[in-house]
Amino acid sequence: MTTGKRTRIPREQAQEIILNAAEELFYQEGIHAVSVDAVVERAGINKMSVYRQFSSKTDLILAYISRKQEGFWTEWSLSLSKHPDQPREQLIQFFRDLAAKASCTDYRGCCFLNVAVEFPDTAHPVRELVTSHQKRIHDAFLVMAEALGAAHPSELAYTLRLLMEGTYAESQTYGTDSGAIQMLPVIVEKLIDTSIASR
Repeated sequence: MTTGKRTRIPREQAQEIILNAAEELFYQEGIHAVSVDAVVERAGINKMSVYRQFSSKTDLILAYISRKQEGFWTEWSLSLSKHPDQPREQLIQFFRDLAAKASCTDYRGCCFLNVAVEFPDTAHPVRELVTSHQKRIHDAFLVMAEALGAAHPSELAYTLRLLMEGTYAESQTYGTDSGAIQMLPVIVEKLIDTSIASR
């Protein structure tokens, strides 16, 4: 009888498989509801492989959030690249793309806000990472508002951030087919034009 040698999956590949499984489960079911065993089962990798890559569930969660951050900023850059050097059109495009994303039937809202709800302790490393991400979004809106020449750039940045977060909530409260989400790009366009006109 011959025994085959077990093949060890390369570190980067193992991380990718584990993160893919964690991302699906955390986003669809919530972080606290998902055990490491559930991630192991979804990934099809033994538990030791998971702990070789991530020393704890918290480390796995932080890696998940970091990956979602990268995804957000990739989407942000793609939206802005459709209208180079045109801050008004770039912002409208971002919210047009956001409305399309929030209208998808399998959309489960903003993963960062979902995580913030699950981790109320603002000193927790997971919550700190989410907070720093949200601050970066606000800063990006502020830069765009200043580039527009808005009369009150800080006020516009806060309003845009609230509209973004309100869209996430709208999709989960009223459904992804909400009429308010479809109106989002028009609302943002009027907001921006009013802000510029009142200079």
